Amino acid sequence: MSTGSGAASAPAPDPHDTPAAPDTPARGNSMFSSLGVRNYRLFFLGQVVSNIGTWMQRIAQDWLVLTLTGSSAAVGITTALQFLPMLLFGLYGGVLVDRLRKRPTLFVTQSAMALTAIVLAVLTLTGRVEVWHIYVAAFALGLATVVDNPARQAFVSELVGPGQLQNAVSLNSANFQSARLVGPAVAGLLITGVGTGWAFLLNGLSFVAPLAGLMMMRPRELHAVERAPRGKGQLREGLRYVAGRPELVWPIVLVGFIGTFAFNFPVYLSAFADDVFHGGAGVYSMFNTLMAVGSVSGALLAARRGTARLRLLIVAALAFGALEILAAASPQLWMFALIMVPLGLFSMTVNVTTNTSLQMATDPAVRGRVMALYMMVFLGGSPVGAPIVGWITDTYGARVGFAAGGAVAVVAATVIGLILARVGGLRLSVGWHHGRPHVRFVPRERQEALAPVA
Repeated sequence: MSTGSGAASAPAPDPHDTPAAPDTPARGNSMFSSLGVRNYRLFFLGQVVSNIGTWMQRIAQDWLVLTLTGSSAAVGITTALQFLPMLLFGLYGGVLVDRLRKRPTLFVTQSAMALTAIVLAVLTLTGRVEVWHIYVAAFALGLATVVDNPARQAFVSELVGPGQLQNAVSLNSANFQSARLVGPAVAGLLITGVGTGWAFLLNGLSFVAPLAGLMMMRPRELHAVERAPRGKGQLREGLRYVAGRPELVWPIVLVGFIGTFAFNFPVYLSAFADDVFHGGAGVYSMFNTLMAVGSVSGALLAARRGTARLRLLIVAALAFGALEILAAASPQLWMFALIMVPLGLFSMTVNVTTNTSLQMATDPAVRGRVMALYMMVFLGGSPVGAPIVGWITDTYGARVGFAAGGAVAVVAATVIGLILARVGGLRLSVGWHHGRPHVRFVPRERQEALAPVA
């Protein structure tokens, strides 16, 4: 594996804690410090506009399919077609990203996504749209995402360097979740006021912002990263690279379990809104909004931290699973709704911490393949897990389904936390500190030194 120029920006971390690079900012640095980098600021502002358009299209697309067919299954098919390319071709997309220059690659993928939205807008506004058109558009969008997602993830490190990576990844997540508060509301107004076609058109036009940002960037200010040369076996090489590093493989396994079984919020929250609390679409929308508020808060808190530690990932995953179980047992609507805020916070902490720790621990020459594998496992698990948790929810009730998802997260976090501790030469230490129980991991040598003499 390449250790040439740029490799030093991805130091091999301790299996349990991912250390920051030498130029990582101090813990108390500004929450928005990476916005001081001109190229990243252009990228961020472009994504603000584009993300709002993306959320508008998501809502409009589902509503249009439902209007044309009257079938929830058709909505599910549309979603599956959009994620299917990532599941099938995600790793190959990562290989391409490692070979190509990120900035021109993003210009092509963002242009393709804009064209898809505009074609769908024209078909809808002229009254010629049919459901198969939407299926094709969803699949085409998914194909562009196969390359766009890992390219955007990997490009962040070129924009800001390793010292600001944690902050920049966190702000990206806050950006996307903030758009989640605005985009659906705007889409609702457009759909009821002028029709779904205008939501598609505005989404297509919103890509002008990120495209302009890419054009205005100063290439000389990008952090140079060695690209992988064209060759055979690069997909297997990437998989071997991950398999040989516990600090990479186990976080990916963890988010695989969580993404497949615990992140199916459309299934869980719609069932609680309709079947448990009998509140309808308004209550479902409120649940999603409260989760988005928590997610934005979690992303901003992550932006303030200077490092991404794997112990934080394990703790956040445990808290996330426990909150799902607690929410499942909530007898009152107000109690369930309140839990949505910390649930969103810890779900975003899991997401951001995994993303940052993987990027910091990966050689830049293989970063595209690693991030593609991460996105494939995280996003590709939903089409697999959704029918399973949907069957559990339909058969045994919404409370059992939600609690089962939380239990999977808790068990996975516990097992993988113990594995990482063992790999890192750590042991669990349980004792009392200032009159309170104190549970932590300590080096085995220290644990043995603290053991009482027989």
